[in-house]
Amino acid sequence: MKNRENILNKANELRWEIGESLHDNLLESIYKFATEISSRVIAVDVSKKSKSFDSKLDQILTSSKFGFPIMFLLLALVFWLTIEGANIPSSLLSSFLIDSIYPQLKTFSSNIGLPFWVDGILIDGCYLAMAWVIAVMLPPMAIFFPLFTLLEDFGYLPRVAFNMDFLFKRAGAHGKQALTMAMGFGCNAAAVISTRIIDSPRERLIAIITNNFSLCNGRWPMQILIATIFIGALAPSHLAGLFSAAAVVGITLLGILLALLVSWSLSKTILKGEASAFSLELPPYRPPRILKTLYTSLIDRTIFVLWRAVVFAVPAGAMIWLVSNITFEGLSIAEWFINWANPFGLLIGLNGVILLAYIIAIPANEIVLPTILMLTVLVAGTPEIGAGSGVMFELDSAAATANVLSLGEWSLLTGVSIMLFSLMHNPCSTTIYTIYKETGSVKWTFVAAVLPLLIGFVFCFFLAQIWRLFG
Repeated sequence: MKNRENILNKANELRWEIGESLHDNLLESIYKFATEISSRVIAVDVSKKSKSFDSKLDQILTSSKFGFPIMFLLLALVFWLTIEGANIPSSLLSSFLIDSIYPQLKTFSSNIGLPFWVDGILIDGCYLAMAWVIAVMLPPMAIFFPLFTLLEDFGYLPRVAFNMDFLFKRAGAHGKQALTMAMGFGCNAAAVISTRIIDSPRERLIAIITNNFSLCNGRWPMQILIATIFIGALAPSHLAGLFSAAAVVGITLLGILLALLVSWSLSKTILKGEASAFSLELPPYRPPRILKTLYTSLIDRTIFVLWRAVVFAVPAGAMIWLVSNITFEGLSIAEWFINWANPFGLLIGLNGVILLAYIIAIPANEIVLPTILMLTVLVAGTPEIGAGSGVMFELDSAAATANVLSLGEWSLLTGVSIMLFSLMHNPCSTTIYTIYKETGSVKWTFVAAVLPLLIGFVFCFFLAQIWRLFG
């Protein structure tokens, strides 16, 4: 029995040793195979991936030294191409819709014997408002949105969000707000829609409320013209353009600063909370798809936003004509309001004409300047400069515009104040409607509409007091 037990014990020991040896060999084989795979992967990553085009480009575009300068230069290039490129098509559209079609409509109206008030409301009001919106708004959007979409398709915009993330995180907002803010430089309504890329409802609300501090294309013409007339005049003629451009860039940077400050204030008060973690996977760079870019930017964005603007601008045109032509005790409704609002307007560095223009032109920023010119000649009693009471117009040169504004006793303070107010006034009705559709909340729509207006009044008030104190 003992011999049998000894034999069994020896057999078990031998089996255990064989099994353990096989087990060790198997583990060793697995580790060896894994090491071999790892070495291959690491070798590829170090020798090839890190030296790839994407990695080399990211080392430049997301670096602390070059990231921000390149970002500002690219965005400045987009804005410059938008502004300069839109001049010729805007002039052509204006010439076609206003210089050619408008007189034909007036002739047709006269031939068929339309009553004065019907002719005024439909042609001088509704049609001209629609024509100004299309002529001023369509060309910049048709340039800006494709350029913006090309940067998006190429993969650069996520790098912008990556660079700006720490600024917005410190403001209690989301890094992707940098993208929606950049979109706002084309159109605030489209930018509000673009905030869908932000998952956090709190941070999305912050992005929506503060997007109005991005100058949309409807406000660029006002900024450029006023800067040319009032800021450029302070410099020698050969430096006038540089001074004007610097003033517009300064207003733009102020808007970015305000967006960060208001975001921080909201995140500490009514929208209190910590910035959510922002895990951004940088996509690979890829050649832009031209046809898709054109479809997305021109159909989904440009035409969609333009249609909304036109829908709101048409009744605004009718309102402009009515308040300029309905009289009471010898004065039009517009003149009554301007006389009443003038003391408050002068208190904040503006005037009653500007306040009324911004009220009745809420549907579209594009018609603010034509409305200001029309109301100025109405109040000054010089209708021969324009085309009649309630008829919006623009002039061919900055010098001619400056002459009209001088009739309204504009000063350098007025010019600087309207540049600030143009940045900080309430959103246009297209944007307000879009905010409501996106948030589904009357309360937050009200906050988004009133908050920038209050900030604008406060800024202009303190500027006017300091100006008068030291000026």
